[in-house]
Amino acid sequence: MAAVEYEYVEHEYEYVETVVVGGGQQGCGVAGALQERGRDALVLERGEIGQAWAHERWDSLLVGSGNRSIRFPGLEYEGDDPYGCPSGPELARVLRRYAAERQLRVRQHTPVRKVECLPDASDHDDVRFRTHLASGALVESRNLVAAVGGYAAPRTPALAADVAPAVHQMHSRDYRNPRSLPDGAVLVVGAGISGQQIADELVDSGRRTFLAVGRHRAWPRHYRGRSIQEWLGALSSLYEEFGAAGGDGGPVLPGLPVTAVRDKGADLNLGTLAGKGVTLVGSVRAADGDRLLLKDNVVETAEASARSFRRAVDLIDTEIRERGFAAPEEHPAPVMSLDSVTAFGETLDLAHHAVTTIVWCTGFGPDYGILPRHVLDGDGAPVQWKGLIGALPGLYYAGLPDGDSLAPVGIGANVENGRFIARLIHVDHVLRSGSPAPLAG
Repeated sequence: MAAVEYEYVEHEYEYVETVVVGGGQQGCGVAGALQERGRDALVLERGEIGQAWAHERWDSLLVGSGNRSIRFPGLEYEGDDPYGCPSGPELARVLRRYAAERQLRVRQHTPVRKVECLPDASDHDDVRFRTHLASGALVESRNLVAAVGGYAAPRTPALAADVAPAVHQMHSRDYRNPRSLPDGAVLVVGAGISGQQIADELVDSGRRTFLAVGRHRAWPRHYRGRSIQEWLGALSSLYEEFGAAGGDGGPVLPGLPVTAVRDKGADLNLGTLAGKGVTLVGSVRAADGDRLLLKDNVVETAEASARSFRRAVDLIDTEIRERGFAAPEEHPAPVMSLDSVTAFGETLDLAHHAVTTIVWCTGFGPDYGILPRHVLDGDGAPVQWKGLIGALPGLYYAGLPDGDSLAPVGIGANVENGRFIARLIHVDHVLRSGSPAPLAG
């Protein structure tokens, strides 16, 4: 494949029909969908295409939605391992290849300073948005798509400031591998995808590992002859289980169930981690130097997670039975074992247990600070409809959840998101230009 020269040249001023902020899968998906309709778009990316996947996640991260989910407008997965779990850099490489082959206009290393929404723009004006770049350049557009997603700003609890200075602390965004950490035991805080995958890697490397639990859902990786990704794609009722709540201290988007494991073997959950030797401790509620004050909720949290595991199995069984599907029986049905899960207590003495590092796997929140306040709510999150349509004409979002459903956030959802936005931009163009072209064309 011939190398594509991406745009780095910045001008004092330019105009494009649609500006897309963010060169991840959602932003490139929108640009690809617009290209399908013959509409022009310029993607502005602060780093490289697929920046977060390639450079801002841990080395061994696996994408739980599987290879088949890595699809873009006009490009479906055609390999021989559709339910294998790719790494972050592998996903980024597919995205970059897609952008190159489609010759999408992507301007890398181009941070956006702010977006100005013109208050007096009419329905017929070419310019409704001014995008100010960090370089001082200006891009005007009729449409603006914010495709920075909802998982942009790392969240670390305020109590981290009360931990002893000698303890090395980092957010999961900055964790890379066990070798990059100081010697000693490690406390991982948070039991979502990042927390469980990182704890699993640490204990396998020989590190004494503690995992502070929190609310989350567990799912079997494989059941009745199919992967959970296949069942999720085929049975809409399973998506109702997505949308586990966030937490305190600001807007938090829900986390996804843990379905990817490095050895492609057993399920990854609190039960399997405890069985490997990870010490489960309660949710952290306060810190005082070397002492962390915990909730006594290890067993309660693990039991709730095990119930969600059983719920997923029951939902699949119910759908198979009610629809008359000829799926193979599986006896006994998989369960999340609680045999190694024990209560810990309400205090963790970091010094006593030789914990030298804390990895905060406490999630991400939205970061839409480039947009004016009047299009955001009181928490700084976008005022939007169905996760896609903004508060002003021509303002769109890609990669936000729709209510409690995480379906629009998924990697492969960029196709539907992009085509939905592209269709509205097409309608806008046809009506404004007076073209006889069909609106649904």
